[in-house]
Amino acid sequence: MSKMLHKSFYLILLVFVAVFIASSLLVRAQYNYAMYGDNPILGMQQWSIFLPVILLLLGSGVGLYALCLKLNQYRPKVVIPIVLLCSLAIQIIIIFVFPRVPTDDSQTVLSLAMNMLYDQDYSSFETGGYLHMFPFNYSIVLYLKTLLYLFPDNYLVIKLFNILFSTLTTFMIYLIYKQVNDRSTERDYGVLIFAATYLPSLFLNNLIYNDVIATAFLTSCLYFIIRFVREKSWKTIVIAAVFLAMGNYFRSIGVIVLIAAIITILLNMRSLGTKKVILSIAVLGMLFNVPTWTQNAVLQSSGAVSEPVGENAAPVYMWLNMGINLERFGFWDNMESYQIYQRQANYNKAESAALFKQEIGSKLSEASASDLVQMYYKKIIWTWTEGTYQMDRYGIGNESSIGAGRGRGGAIAGSYSYTNAVTELLQGDSAYRTGLLWIVYVMNFLMYCFILIRLIGGIRRKRYDEVSLILVILGFIGFYILWEIKSRYIYPVYPLLVVLSYMGFKDTYDFIFHRKGTLEQYSLRKR
Repeated sequence: MSKMLHKSFYLILLVFVAVFIASSLLVRAQYNYAMYGDNPILGMQQWSIFLPVILLLLGSGVGLYALCLKLNQYRPKVVIPIVLLCSLAIQIIIIFVFPRVPTDDSQTVLSLAMNMLYDQDYSSFETGGYLHMFPFNYSIVLYLKTLLYLFPDNYLVIKLFNILFSTLTTFMIYLIYKQVNDRSTERDYGVLIFAATYLPSLFLNNLIYNDVIATAFLTSCLYFIIRFVREKSWKTIVIAAVFLAMGNYFRSIGVIVLIAAIITILLNMRSLGTKKVILSIAVLGMLFNVPTWTQNAVLQSSGAVSEPVGENAAPVYMWLNMGINLERFGFWDNMESYQIYQRQANYNKAESAALFKQEIGSKLSEASASDLVQMYYKKIIWTWTEGTYQMDRYGIGNESSIGAGRGRGGAIAGSYSYTNAVTELLQGDSAYRTGLLWIVYVMNFLMYCFILIRLIGGIRRKRYDEVSLILVILGFIGFYILWEIKSRYIYPVYPLLVVLSYMGFKDTYDFIFHRKGTLEQYSLRKR
């Protein structure tokens, strides 16, 4: 029964990945703020660019992998710190070369942190305030407030902490890989180098928000969940629970990882034992909301808020309503849903929830079955194949103020505190910026190709060691079928895609070059 469930999860993800790959052969998902504004774009695939970039990346990947194999002779205590330090250096260079200033929500949370720190101003929790509507973002406000209190008031300090969290994620990617691929007799430094140089993770340190932090915590949680299943140690499940609680505190998607963790533990009931399964799930559940409960208790006891936090916050139905949109297939609906909550319901959670339910019902009844199928197809394809996690806007930024982009008016979001020769080269929709986005987009496509190979190989060999990773990815796919979408929202699963795709790449390389047996013998001799 357990093996059947494992295989089912693999098959479900295999179907989705196959759809992503097949669709990408015909459709190009884009997010290019300079050209199209804040809009999700699905256009015809441009094979004259797509195919050459595929060949370029495949050739580069094979060459780099061959170089990585030469590192097998060196000890992890030498290679791992060097790779992580090099990654740190690259990330620091990027935040100096692209000094993107906060915009949108990142500017709002930073301003609120400064108001609370310097003026003791908590009015944002009052009716109509930002934290009244979105109290879950108090976590990032509190985090920024703490950094501003402890360190110099500077964007660089915040971005440097982003870099530390991103580096932690890179290290956890390597540790997860070693846990789920423990049959490998090699040291597999290639996955570490891939994670350390993954372009979206390098650039999104420029985003002063919760994505990078939550990703580090949730990835760490998954690593300790995998270790718990293997080692059956109470210490690992407690550490996993703490990381999960913190990850969920910064981004309220931790429930996806919680459900995946519970299913993973249940699938291993025979080896863990019923008692340990029940107690481990209880530990995860009990600690899950502790940070939020503590925060709310402190705010109420200090008099910073006059009513329980979240009592009249925007309801989840607002984002579900945004997620049903035939024209923009679930992308930001240009304040339409906000106006229902703010103007029609006057910031009342219960009233707005009823209005949103009515709106959702109307949308579903008025749209034909064909319209809904097309919308959900476009929604899934754009979210998962856009591939850059919107690093164009949130990572690179742009100083241009020319309002020439289609579907947009006014300045491009994400300007710089100063400009330089590199920012000038990547300004607007320049060939350099477009080329960089193409590389990241095609890299994402190739990752799916290698994930597909890994999934097929796992099913054929009846080895399902990566099921915990697959459950998390499936959870994100299911959640964002319903929710409002941005490709940035699935950033927390990039570590899992890196692990699975590297496994598929390694399987392919070993098969083509017939090197597995000889290299295993080589590795064993070196040990």
